[in-house]
Parts: sequence; C-alpha cells; structure tokens
Amino acid sequence: MTTNANTVLITGGSSGIGLDAARGFLERGSNVVLNGRDEGKLADAVKYLGANGKVTAVAGDVGDKKTGEKLVAKAVEKFGSADILVNNAGIFGLKPFLESTEEELDQYVRTNLKGTFFVTQSAVRQMKKQGGGSIVNVGTVQFMHTMATIPASAAVATKATMHTLTTSLASELAADNIRINTVAPGIVRTPIYGDADVDSFGGIALMNRVGEVEEITDAIIYLATAEFTTGATLAVDGGYVPGRA
Repeated sequence: MTTNANTVLITGGSSGIGLDAARGFLERGSNVVLNGRDEGKLADAVKYLGANGKVTAVAGDVGDKKTGEKLVAKAVEKFGSADILVNNAGIFGLKPFLESTEEELDQYVRTNLKGTFFVTQSAVRQMKKQGGGSIVNVGTVQFMHTMATIPASAAVATKATMHTLTTSLASELAADNIRINTVAPGIVRTPIYGDADVDSFGGIALMNRVGEVEEITDAIIYLATAEFTTGATLAVDGGYVPGRA
C-alpha cells in the first residue's frame, strides 16, 4: 500500500520520547514505522496509538544491522517510502568511570553508536533513491555540559557520537538533499527513570523543572521539517547548559 503522506521511522518507539514522537507525527498525517526490542511492548504501543492502518512496527535490536534493513523494507512495502528517520533508541546509565566494565561499554557502543550508524545507513540508501530525506538524532545535553553528580562517562561518550555523526553526515549528504540534525534533551519525564523522583532534578535547569516528552516531540518535528536546517544540535533542556556555563 502507498500513500501521499510522508513516512517516519522511529527507533526506540515503545515508550517515552519515541512513542510520543510517533503520536506527534501521526497527528500531522504521517505514516509511522515503530521499532523496539520488546515485541510485547511494541504491540502495546501500536495499540495505544490506534492509528487505523497508519502505523506498523518492526521488533529488533538496532545494534543488529539487519534491524535497520527490516525497518526500511517494511516502510517501503507498507507505505511506499522512508522519508524521515528519528534515531531515538539509546541507553543511558550512571556509573563511576573506574567501575565501568568492558561489557557495559560494549553495550553502550552497540546501541548508541552502532545502532544509530546502521539504521541511518539503511535509511540513507532509500532516501537517496527517493531524492532526499530528513534524519533527527536524539542525543543528550550531557555531551555539552557534564556534572560531577552525574557520573556517566561510558553513556555520555557513546551518546556524543550521535552529535558528531550529525555534523559529519550533514556535510556528506547535503548534495543528496538529505538533512540531519540532533535534539539534545535535558532531564525529561520518561520511563527510563523508573520510580525515581524525577521532579527533584528540576533545579538543575533555569526553568526550575524537568521536561515533558511532548516538548521533545515538538523539537523533533521542527528539525525533521525545517528545510533550511542541517548539522544543527538543538538543546531542549530548560536552560541547563547556559545555566551551568
């Protein structure tokens, strides 16, 4: 089946920022292809969105190169194109530098670097055939300004690769009419924090509160559709970075 609407691929789409980004794009009339590692949670996400045939899903670990290939293939098969990619899948955790293990670092590299790299490769191959496209990476504001009370060297180092990949590919792919930008969220209320009192972190931002997923979605949609913007990193952090400068 093909439609005239654009098709958005979203990794890490089972909950949090990825799931809300799907909602935002669907409300704009887009088709959405969701990705997540847990088939059950992914099925629940599709049911929650209830988009009457405008959303489908592909389960799989983005660190496996075949997952990106399947994601793009499903988008083309069901909707006829792959126009926008949101690289939202990522992992983050706190651990002192000297306590971080090789296994943990490998896990961060697999998801945050290899996952973003491989899914983007698959999407770019299709976007070139179509004459262009747009990619939005979801990174972290921590790569711009760290805190002594947030020891996360392994996570931050690998999430920062999303930002460097953005600037490199913006240059490499501009001639193909493919734009790539990054959203750098601050502390946002998502399931990643579990039972923690997320609001207690609000004081680190000038706005004196944490962010909501809808505010990250607004930034993702803006960068995905801003035709004269590429290679940019947009901090959506309530003023965390300037407040700590």
